[in-house]
Amino acid sequence: MSSPRSSATARPLLLLLLLAACAALCRGAPMTGELRCQCLETTSEVIRPKSVAQVELIQEGPHCEVAEVIATTKHGKKVCLDPTAPWVKLIINKILKSSLKQHE
Repeated sequence: MSSPRSSATARPLLLLLLLAACAALCRGAPMTGELRCQCLETTSEVIRPKSVAQVELIQEGPHCEVAEVIATTKHGKKVCLDPTAPWVKLIINKILKSSLKQHE
């Protein structure tokens, strides 16, 4: 059983944690994960589609001012793609169209 003194200390700490969680949620920032850009450098070199296992599109937001496109190869290597490259734009449009179809 907890003593009244430890209970009095725990309440302000719990309140502080709840306020911090609320502040992060109100700003739209994710509670977990990276709160900064994941791509420090990007490439516009074309990657063979057969070597790509996954493509992740991360929208711009409070964590990063620019959209990020991260391709993961079948060997597990992550490559940040230049979202302004014409071939990357095609991939982004394809992902967004398939996402819209799934939500219909």
